[in-house]
Amino acid sequence: MEYKTDIEIAQDTELNHIKLIAKKLNIEEDDLEMYGKFKAKLPLSLIDESAIQKNNLILVTALTPTPAGEGKTTVSIGLTEGLNKIGKMATVVLREPSLGPVFGIKGGAAGGGYSQVVPMEDINLHFTGDFNAVEKANNLLSALIDNNLQSKEGNLNIDPRTILWKRVIDMNDRALRDITIGLGGTANGIPRQDGFNITPASEVMAILCMTSDFEDLKQRLGDIFIGFTFDNKPIFARDLKAENAMAILLKDAIKPNLVQTLEKNPAIIHGGPFANIAQGTNTILATKMGLSLSNYVVTEAGFGADLGAEKFLNIKCAHAGFNPKCVVLVATIRALRHHGGAKKEQYNDVSVDSVEKGFENLEKHIENIRKFNIEPVVAINSFISDSDAEVNLVIQKCAHLGVKAVVSEGWADGGEGTKKLAEAVVDVIENKATQFKPLYDWKSPMKEKIDTIAKEIYGADSVEYDNKALLNLKRIDRLGFNDFAVCMAKTQKSFSDDATKKGRPVGFTVNVREIEIAAGARFVIPILGKMMRMPGLPSIPASTNMSIDKNGVISGLS
Repeated sequence: MEYKTDIEIAQDTELNHIKLIAKKLNIEEDDLEMYGKFKAKLPLSLIDESAIQKNNLILVTALTPTPAGEGKTTVSIGLTEGLNKIGKMATVVLREPSLGPVFGIKGGAAGGGYSQVVPMEDINLHFTGDFNAVEKANNLLSALIDNNLQSKEGNLNIDPRTILWKRVIDMNDRALRDITIGLGGTANGIPRQDGFNITPASEVMAILCMTSDFEDLKQRLGDIFIGFTFDNKPIFARDLKAENAMAILLKDAIKPNLVQTLEKNPAIIHGGPFANIAQGTNTILATKMGLSLSNYVVTEAGFGADLGAEKFLNIKCAHAGFNPKCVVLVATIRALRHHGGAKKEQYNDVSVDSVEKGFENLEKHIENIRKFNIEPVVAINSFISDSDAEVNLVIQKCAHLGVKAVVSEGWADGGEGTKKLAEAVVDVIENKATQFKPLYDWKSPMKEKIDTIAKEIYGADSVEYDNKALLNLKRIDRLGFNDFAVCMAKTQKSFSDDATKKGRPVGFTVNVREIEIAAGARFVIPILGKMMRMPGLPSIPASTNMSIDKNGVISGLS
């Protein structure tokens, strides 16, 4: 049987005008800032703090994924469709896709099959310009820093060797990781070593996702730590008077975006940090917007629960005061085979033994979610290569742990394929929901917070710090940043910091190579192992299989 591609399904769907989608949320047309017929910005005035506490927040996360991903976004959208099918008022709140994965290897982030948000091409490409605004605000600060280095008037005496701020671009480009700028003579600036991160790893993106309002945004932008003067005085973006100009570039990007699902249900999409090198979830403002307008909000956090969910819960929820009522853990038979020892070419081969062995990975994620005092539901994201024996094994093993596991068929059947999952989630919310508690207190010592994540979530025996990381800890203490949260940068392929350790590794040590400071976002970023904040393209990028015809119709985008 030949299936339609994601983009073909999206292009064959007749979309409703965005004002009709807004009407479902009781939003007046005059409150919409429309970007054409099918996209709109939502004003922050629609956020209702009293409604937020009454409504239900559901997080979708996953087991440790294969390189292809396990379909968290597809399940998130499908679950939203299913909740609406069973009579609940539900909205999905998601991150914006980055162009790096779109043109690289993983594809976009608009869901798949019959569980998508649309217009799919717009969302996966430039959308409403939020990523561009983040990039420009980031690079404006870079330009101001380099301009100050050679300016006589207002010179801050910045030591170029201490500058930590990097430029960003929303593309996988390994050639930009380490560069030299300012060459060509005195008119072109001060020569120094520099580099690029990918835009989702920018602190400006992190700040946008953590901010509570426009004044808070300006404060946080001003708090960005840049480096030191020659006499060892710390320098922040506010010292360059950069915060207002940066905020001007973000004046529209701060507003969440409204689109729709294939089944004409509301979808809010806003912010886009990666989860392996950033906090991996949409903006606090978007989540608040969803909870202000809808009884049920389904949101997603990137990669496995050891990354996205941990950061969503310990950073986002702890800061914003959210109380998630249920966590959906996405599992695939393919990923369980992978963690049970199957090679890439065997991912589609039935193997009950591999699934049984790989279940230990899912079991650890279940244990971790319960450490936050939240009850999980397992969504088995259905693939055609799954066997009944493998699926039943997972359901039985989850039941033995007291966890409901449900087959999710949103990719093939949209909301009809996720009604049972929706019912299981509502059952947890109505009968098992407990009060969420973070795993650590932000005010605990920095090493204690890092150790807690490494030992409790990853299962490490110990944590070792390189000399650079130890120096970074001293800097954090000196700057008074010990009460910041911790945003680990770690491979998404393993609980450990070694991508080759699959399943549920034990007896390992986590190595902290260095610790970056995101003072505006109010967290520090321990870099574990060989993590990079600028990915590279694969040998054959996804872009090579894309085309656009004379009428502007795109194909090959996924």
